[in-house]
Amino acid sequence: CLDAVHPSYLTNGQPSVERFPISFKTHFSGNYFHHVVLGIYCNGRYGSLGMSRRSDLMDKPLTYRTLSDLIFDFEDSYKKYLHSVKKVKIGLYVPHEPHSFQPIEWKQLVLNVSKMMRTEVRKELEKFARDMRMKILKPSSAHSPMKERPRGKSLSPRRRQGSPQRRACRRDKS
Repeated sequence: CLDAVHPSYLTNGQPSVERFPISFKTHFSGNYFHHVVLGIYCNGRYGSLGMSRRSDLMDKPLTYRTLSDLIFDFEDSYKKYLHSVKKVKIGLYVPHEPHSFQPIEWKQLVLNVSKMMRTEVRKELEKFARDMRMKILKPSSAHSPMKERPRGKSLSPRRRQGSPQRRACRRDKS
């Protein structure tokens, strides 16, 4: 996870650069591997920052016109190392406030790419990317603000007059 969080601090002072986590689950030689990079969106182009022993599995320049082009480039890079991509998870934009308590949304979109056609993956990624650019998506961990209530008041709805009353005692079923 440090792979994606550390570069986000480096880009914190650049509000024109939107950052979001991208994670990959791959399979190789009977084992599963997980890798996280920081997706970057700036001036209509996508790229990434990250750490890896393989140069083509970390930093990608801001040259990709679509999010799916970026993801497919990662998938092609994994194939070079005989890894098959099983899942791709994409989170929401990381806030730019350095002291924000908003948790990072790591997996807003989860695609089981091993069971999907490439056209389906492209369609899902582009819909998600469009919603992200329009900032329609909200964190799933975000809750509506709590309303204060006067002391002694119940949160449960009041029973209507026509509702049947509960029995005063329950029968012992033993």
